[in-house]
Amino acid sequence: MPAPEFIARNDTAVEQMEAAYAAAGQGDYARALEIWGPLAHAGVARAQSNIGACFANGLGVAPDGTLALRWLTVAAEAGDAVGQRNLATVYFKGELVALDAAAAARWYRAASEQGDAESQDMLSWLLVEAELLPPDYEEARRWAWAAAEQGVATAMTRLGMLYHNALGVARDPVAAAQWWGKAAALGDTDGQAMLGAAHHMGAGVARDAVAALAWLLRAQHGGSKLAAPFLPAARAACTPAQRREAEQRVGLPLSTEGPA
Repeated sequence: MPAPEFIARNDTAVEQMEAAYAAAGQGDYARALEIWGPLAHAGVARAQSNIGACFANGLGVAPDGTLALRWLTVAAEAGDAVGQRNLATVYFKGELVALDAAAAARWYRAASEQGDAESQDMLSWLLVEAELLPPDYEEARRWAWAAAEQGVATAMTRLGMLYHNALGVARDPVAAAQWWGKAAALGDTDGQAMLGAAHHMGAGVARDAVAALAWLLRAQHGGSKLAAPFLPAARAACTPAQRREAEQRVGLPLSTEGPA
């Protein structure tokens, strides 16, 4: 713990938090914890959340599920959105404590209601893809939309899938392709794969053999498993010249790759 005079030299808790973040940014989590400790005991919820995250991830201290859960619960109950998200993640991972999908969803929802984009995306995923809870497509779409509006590409891809598969909404190939296009432009590889598939089939967008192959190749190179089923047919649909053009597009920055 820091000496009392250290606290006295800082005019506000904000300054102390900035000093702790600076130390953490340099990898000195032990120093950051020395600063966060008194703040956490003084009731600063974000400091409590940060200490809990350090115990959860073994940053500056040995991993300790009991202490992680204790500090994150205090922060979450105090209304700190990051603390709520971190607590939800501990329950979701099930590594330091028993996996509890319902508790994870509850705390992701609390953080989502405060506008935390990462929590909105995770809650949407839990409600539609994780197979840990009964699906709720309407709520999943609502939170995916909220996260997408904050620029979360994975949420955009999920919205596309909901419209494509008519989950909680009427099937809308155009809306699906539009969301995949936004996600693809931001680098989400699953969005790129689905946009490529849409171009291959002419579903919601114009059929375009070069664009289809280019997006599918980019998605595969990025690690998406969704591209492989479509690639053989997409390659076969291209002439040798078109295949070369598609391969050239893959090497371009996304902003200059060409029309979607």
